[in-house]
Amino acid sequence: MPPKINAPFVERILVAFIRDELGRCGCRKALLGLSGGLDSSVCAALAARAMGPTDVVGLIMPYGKAFPEDVRDAAAVARKLGIRHQTVDIAPQIDLYFAAHPTKSRIQRGNKMARERMSILYDHSVREGALVLGTSNKTELLIGYGTVYGDMACAINPMGDLYKTQVRDLAAHLRIPPGIRRKAPTAGLWPGQTDEDDIGLTYEELDAILYGVVEGRKSRREIIAAGHAAAAVDRVLRMIRSSGFKRAMPPIAKLWTRSVGHDFLYPYDRGD
Repeated sequence: MPPKINAPFVERILVAFIRDELGRCGCRKALLGLSGGLDSSVCAALAARAMGPTDVVGLIMPYGKAFPEDVRDAAAVARKLGIRHQTVDIAPQIDLYFAAHPTKSRIQRGNKMARERMSILYDHSVREGALVLGTSNKTELLIGYGTVYGDMACAINPMGDLYKTQVRDLAAHLRIPPGIRRKAPTAGLWPGQTDEDDIGLTYEELDAILYGVVEGRKSRREIIAAGHAAAAVDRVLRMIRSSGFKRAMPPIAKLWTRSVGHDFLYPYDRGD
């Protein structure tokens, strides 16, 4: 398993990261989507500490009347943190689109909803003069459990190097409400959907395998010898391999000596 984090130290690092990265861009506001779940609640708490509550905006973007408990939880977190929040119903544009372009795929509808939410976030980022904070954790990024240009899009990601089980530890330290910490994680794609059902593993087992592969650099054989079922290990390795495109800049055909993403890698704060 990933080790227990020193939560106060991690909080200081991530709060400084948000403040410094937004400062480099000349931005004083942070914006994020609030789902009523663990990750967005933790990110909102970090942002409120970094920028001050009045300079953080949370958008709650339900699909109609679906998931009313999550909407209530998201609003409660915003009020607890003292951040500004607004609710934007995505049902009108989603229903209009699928009325013209029907599909029976729940995944396809879920991806469209995730991208619609991110489109709204980026529109409001202009309205607010704020940068969009990502809420994906390391577990999700490694297995590609997210929508490209949807929930995986952001200007900066404070929590992308924390495994899901470590985010839970940080949430307890940040005093995120117990009801949110105990919730079954879900992407909110359809009623009854949960992350662990989709993935086929608990986050505890998934994180243990990922930690061995990534941080421990252990082989498939070593991970299995540590007590994990071969089928589970193979499933995780397949997810890592098949989702690599989600973690990379789109490939650019190289024609010149200094191509963007290949050779032109100067940091934006070089200053000369």
